[in-house]
Amino acid sequence: MLSPLFVTIGLLAILAGWLCWKNFTQHNQGLNAPEQTVNVTILDKQSIDIDLQRQQIGQDTQEYWIYVQKGHFGPKREFQVTPHYYQALTPGDKGALTYRGDQFIHFALQR
Repeated sequence: MLSPLFVTIGLLAILAGWLCWKNFTQHNQGLNAPEQTVNVTILDKQSIDIDLQRQQIGQDTQEYWIYVQKGHFGPKREFQVTPHYYQALTPGDKGALTYRGDQFIHFALQR
């Protein structure tokens, strides 16, 4: 016969697993993630050549990435951006970054 303590521990373990899975899919994979805006600093930017096998017709020959940090000690993140944002932003720029999961939406530069 199962003790109520073991049943409770089992249900709590199932709940914890479900919450971890939901958090992972929402924040790391961007599924059903809410749109968020945070103040960040641009740490660096990088353009990466695309393999000819991966390149689609009419697509750029490069991918453009920015690396940002929230506050002085916050987490560092990377986002793929359009060539327009890549050219307009420089390391050290500060502003409001809008994103959904791992998808870049907009950057408003603070002057």
